[in-house]
Amino acid sequence: MTRFESWLAESGAGITVRQFPQGTRTAGDAARAVGCEIGQIVKSLVFVAAGRPVVALVSGPNRLDESRLAALAGEPVEKADANTARSATGYAIGGVPPFGHAVDVPVFMDRDLLAYAVVWAAAGRPDSVFEIAPERLRELSNAQVMDLKVPV
Repeated sequence: MTRFESWLAESGAGITVRQFPQGTRTAGDAARAVGCEIGQIVKSLVFVAAGRPVVALVSGPNRLDESRLAALAGEPVEKADANTARSATGYAIGGVPPFGHAVDVPVFMDRDLLAYAVVWAAAGRPDSVFEIAPERLRELSNAQVMDLKVPV
């Protein structure tokens, strides 16, 4: 059992982790593995905003607008390096779950994820994901919902 699965079991969240040997590291890989739209994939992106780690939950095809994140999380905003991401969340990039982090990390959620009945998020490893309703995702991650994507 992984650390994230242990966290899920202790939390009583009722979430089941699914493993896909072909990998779920990228949004495209995950969508192909589970057979869903790429928009239903939750990318958990770790950034440093105003000197502290934050997690942005972004819909698969969307690119994060760092200025929008900075408006709420503080400036400057920059992508976290691998060591910062792991020390803040407890997980390596490519497997960062939206909650159950090593320390209390502010989480911001892309409003586009609310358009789906269910979404899929990383489960602590680059080959594991779980299905969850977007509102439950918001609740468990204590996320602030906002428009995070770069405007088209």
